[in-house]
Amino acid sequence: MRANTAPGPLLRTRELCFDAGGRRLIDRVDADFQPHRRTVIMGANGAGKSLLLRLLHGLIQPTAGEVLWQGQPLDRAGRRGQAMVFQRPVMLRRSVIANLRFALAVRGMSRTERATREAAAIERARLSDLADRPARVLSGGEQQRLAVARALAGAPRALLLDEPTTSLDPASTHAIEQQIHEAHESGVTVVLVTHDIGQARRLGDDLIFLHAGRVVEAGPAPEVLDAPRSEAARAWREGRLYLGANDPS
Repeated sequence: MRANTAPGPLLRTRELCFDAGGRRLIDRVDADFQPHRRTVIMGANGAGKSLLLRLLHGLIQPTAGEVLWQGQPLDRAGRRGQAMVFQRPVMLRRSVIANLRFALAVRGMSRTERATREAAAIERARLSDLADRPARVLSGGEQQRLAVARALAGAPRALLLDEPTTSLDPASTHAIEQQIHEAHESGVTVVLVTHDIGQARRLGDDLIFLHAGRVVEAGPAPEVLDAPRSEAARAWREGRLYLGANDPS
C-alpha cells in the first residue's frame, strides 16, 4: 500500500493544558501550524501567548495533551528543528561573531560550515561592522537582530518569536521584520507572538487569538483582524476589557 504523503501541519497541539499554582493557564488548546506559513498569536496580557510558545518549543512540559512535530510527539530531534527568539535577547559574554560561532558549534557543524553560515548570518543581520564588538554593549535593536540571526543560522524549519520588537524604535522593528520576511521567503515556518496589529497585518498569514488560555478564534489573519467573530477579540481590538470566562460567540 502506498503511504500517504499529503503534507500536514509541521506543529500541532491537541488538548494541550498547562497548570501552575493551582490554576489552568493553557486550557485544551487545539492548534495547527502549517509548513511555510506565518502564524501570529495574539491576545490580551495574561492570555497565555508566551506560555503556548514555550510549550511548542518544549521548554516546559504540558500538564495534559500533547505537542506534535510532523505528526509525532515533540522530542529532542523536533526541538532541534526549531529556534526560538525571546522578547529580551540573551547575549553571551562574547563578541557578536563569537555568539554566532558558539550557537553553530553547539549544533555540531564543521568549522568550514560554521564559517560560511557565520558570514551569511552576520550580513543578513547588517552587523558586519560590529562583528568584533562585545555583544552585550550593542543597542537593544542590534542585540535583537543578532538574536534572530543566531536563531536562523542553524537553518531551523520553524522560527518561534516572542514579541521580538517590543520597545524597539521603528528602524530596528523594520530591520527585524525584514529578517523574519526573508526567513519565510526561504521556507521557514514562522510562529510570532505580538501585540502590534500593524505587525500582525504585515507578517501574518494565519492568526490565533487566545483568551484566558483558550483559543477563542483562529483563521486567516486579515479576516480575524478586520472582522473578529469572538467577543474577546472584538473587545481587545476596540480597547475594551473583556472578563468573560467563556466566550459566548
